[in-house]
Amino acid sequence: MKPSDLPLPVRDGVGPSCVALPEGAWPTIAVFLIERFARIDEATWRTRIDAGEVVDSRGRVVRHDTPFEAQLKVYYYRQPAAERPFPQQEVVVYQDDWIVVADKPHFMPVTPSGRHLHETLLVRLKRRLGIDTLAPAHRIDRDTAGLVLFSVQPHTRGAYQSVFRERSARKVYEAIAPWRADLEWPLTLRNRLVDGDNFMTMREVPGEPNSETLIELLESKGDLGRYRLQPLSGKRHQLRVHMAGLGLPLLNDGIYPVLQPECDVPDFTRPLQLVARELAFTDPVSGAPRAFESAYRLVL
Repeated sequence: MKPSDLPLPVRDGVGPSCVALPEGAWPTIAVFLIERFARIDEATWRTRIDAGEVVDSRGRVVRHDTPFEAQLKVYYYRQPAAERPFPQQEVVVYQDDWIVVADKPHFMPVTPSGRHLHETLLVRLKRRLGIDTLAPAHRIDRDTAGLVLFSVQPHTRGAYQSVFRERSARKVYEAIAPWRADLEWPLTLRNRLVDGDNFMTMREVPGEPNSETLIELLESKGDLGRYRLQPLSGKRHQLRVHMAGLGLPLLNDGIYPVLQPECDVPDFTRPLQLVARELAFTDPVSGAPRAFESAYRLVL
């Protein structure tokens, strides 16, 4: 659904959240919302409803006595706790009528999730550029810095997303990690990745490979090396898992090889040493070659 079609408008760069009402015997929509989203106190829901900020997919304002109706969609605005501004700003590398390419700092999520809403790359760009229809064509980890492509027009969004879905984009990363003198560089690592025991993680298992990464050692200094990583597939956390599997976990990685407790305030002095450095593809709309480079540099 386009932002212009939503029953609640985009507000300060943030579109409304949506919940589809399931089958059930709740007497009113308000009772369902209070029960289903127990982490949000009842007073907050009552305030939202009193303000007319809970609306169904037909555009009708939900009142405290509005009957529950299964399969109906309900829209509302999230109101997360105050978010700490990021010390670094995103940089718009390129913009035209069809795409926006941004250079994302470490620790900044691409899209809203959990307690992250206003301080996400998508919302910040919507506010900054005034483009409510902006949507990411792909994503990179919150911990990773570097290039992210956004689609501007809803009717061409699928075309740009297909560039990544069909693996026709050329993506190059740089990383800093330990190095091993017994390995011959470059090397291509192929294996099978599946979901790990924790919802945040992935792990390597025996079986038909579904992931592939070309790894090159650019330079070494002491115990560390600077690497050029080219993922030839697109599994979640692929580069981090592959490097950790070689016994070369990325510097400052809080997930691999051991998942560390997440802190409310990240240590901005210890970013994950991984950057999405290069992005190249043939524009699916114009047919023109596109090539972009991040300004982030990793130094041994």
